[in-house]
Amino acid sequence: MTNKTILVLGGTGKTGRRVARLLEQQGASVRIGSRRAAPPFDWTVPETWKAALDGVGAVYLSYQPDLAFPGATETVRAFVGQAVEQGATRIVLLAGRGEPAAEAAENVVRNSGVEWTVVRASFFAQNFSEDFFQPDVLAGEIVLPVGDAAEPFVDAADIAEVAVAALTGDGHAGQTYDVTGPRLLTFAEVAAELSAALGREIRFVPVSRGEYVEALRAGGMPEEFAELFDLVTDGRNAHLGDGVRRVLGRPPRDFAEFARAAAADGAWNA
Repeated sequence: MTNKTILVLGGTGKTGRRVARLLEQQGASVRIGSRRAAPPFDWTVPETWKAALDGVGAVYLSYQPDLAFPGATETVRAFVGQAVEQGATRIVLLAGRGEPAAEAAENVVRNSGVEWTVVRASFFAQNFSEDFFQPDVLAGEIVLPVGDAAEPFVDAADIAEVAVAALTGDGHAGQTYDVTGPRLLTFAEVAAELSAALGREIRFVPVSRGEYVEALRAGGMPEEFAELFDLVTDGRNAHLGDGVRRVLGRPPRDFAEFARAAAADGAWNA
């Protein structure tokens, strides 16, 4: 792999900051792609892309807010075109499992003419400890429109290790890695694991999709977030992936291990 700079988009987010940290530990030249970085990067301001891509050989492409949101594919297409034009030769895309819109973005990367790797990830375990559902855990109730559906929650640290291997190593070009945790868990079972880790009761409270949309509206959040739970409730992702083992040669980290570590690190201290 080239010794050029690696641009880590979403470099302050759940996976991006872990990717950046691992790359820095390996001695790589890393540039963080975020609005507060220098130079700044903003998905909504294409004029910021050129400076962020200057001298970049590889890109970790994590799109915000989500590849399933309207306009994401077109934005990714424009960015990838600019990245290739400026000399990037390797792109690692973080995508969601079972998202048709994400698959459209995957095809953009596959047709880019450079080395590409797709990392398809299930719901992050860290969604319960870093934003999203953290306030629910703190309040003792996880209120979501998912019923008894199950998901193979994946640790963001595993995603980062897979991404770094693809960014820096050989043999990953043209590969799509299905990255999940080692078992399926319902959200009620997640609440039980969190309860065990925290030593206090965390309840799962199922609500209808309509009720959840109303709650999003009341909180000023995009209604599209409700669509992400369709990936859970219709069963399309209720199976395990082998991406972590294929790339890292070990099983993925279990949700219970994540919960214990996050609790010990103070993730849910009031």
